[in-house]
Amino acid sequence: MTSQKSEDSLMAELNVTPLVDVMLVLLVIFIVTAPLIVPQSMKVNLPKTQAVAQQDNAKNAQLIVESNGQATFEGQQVSDKDLGQLLKDKSSTPQFQLQVSADKAVPYGRVAEIMAIAQANGVTKMSFVSVPVTKK
Repeated sequence: MTSQKSEDSLMAELNVTPLVDVMLVLLVIFIVTAPLIVPQSMKVNLPKTQAVAQQDNAKNAQLIVESNGQATFEGQQVSDKDLGQLLKDKSSTPQFQLQVSADKAVPYGRVAEIMAIAQANGVTKMSFVSVPVTKK
């Protein structure tokens, strides 16, 4: 009778390499997806600040967006196509800045459209005009 103890004994060492591989993959997945999940689930209340007076008004152009979404550029109503052409002509000037005065009731989507038109036509500086907070 030969002893087969060496053949019948169980392997006492645990191979952890597959476990480490799985854990590293999960870690990478959490690192990539965490920034995408957090901003959507958080409610953010933005702070109110005092308005800062602008110092150089020489090269500014005024764009007013009324509550119905109609745009008025330097005193005349314009369509989106005409606005794009006007901004392309004006943005060639160095130090050009577009000042947008949007009504409080204008939907954010309309303001985003105006910003996209401005960016597509070479406007690199844009500011939004607001009324300073009054102290009671």
